Amino acid sequence: MFNARRARTKESTMSQDIAATLDVRQIPPPERHAQIFGRFDALQPGQALQLVNDHDPQPLRRQFEDRLRGSFDWNYLESGPELWRVRIAKVKARPSGWAEDSCCSGGACGG
Repeated sequence: MFNARRARTKESTMSQDIAATLDVRQIPPPERHAQIFGRFDALQPGQALQLVNDHDPQPLRRQFEDRLRGSFDWNYLESGPELWRVRIAKVKARPSGWAEDSCCSGGACGG
């Protein structure tokens, strides 16, 4: 059974930990992922980034899974059809051995 009060409380709690909002709709696609990861890297554990986009950022989510599995939470706050808002929370520090020269160095991933 759906509990409306619990759903409102969870959404309210999730929005309170958002430290930054990044609207990537006006950022050139080759620069988006590098800027997103830069903002995410600046977060402290327990903080979140709200991403605003004009499409479902599934390629970005796969990149987060590849690079930072277990170090983030991904929650859709709004799911299209014209606007997507995603809360990406840092749950712990970046794992050791993380490759600085990933595909997003210089925005090569184009996403």
